[in-house]
Amino acid sequence: MAVILIVEDEVFVRQAAEWTIGDLGHVTLVASDLAGALAHLAAPGAITALFVDIRLSALSQGGYDVANQAILLHPALKVLYTSGTPLDAAMTDQFVGGGQFLQKPYSAAQLESSVGQLLH
Repeated sequence: MAVILIVEDEVFVRQAAEWTIGDLGHVTLVASDLAGALAHLAAPGAITALFVDIRLSALSQGGYDVANQAILLHPALKVLYTSGTPLDAAMTDQFVGGGQFLQKPYSAAQLESSVGQLLH
């Protein structure tokens, strides 16, 4: 069982990810922005992984800002990025924490597979 922080600004996408990851037996924490993510990251307890949308609208660097701050607080954190924008080299150059990617829209099965790969 892992503790996974989901950072997604679209409420329905965030809820679907929370339910899918929770159904796998993992503990989920959710946030819609950097401030919410930092509150979880600063709280006592270990967070195993971060699932973050690259295109968080309120941030200049979006999910990269969240991931970079998270890695400073939890250096061993594994990061799974997601975006509706197709992956390119400029995006992967900014990945931290093992930097895996899941293209939106994704199915529950694809999310389950990506989380499994990230954690193993």
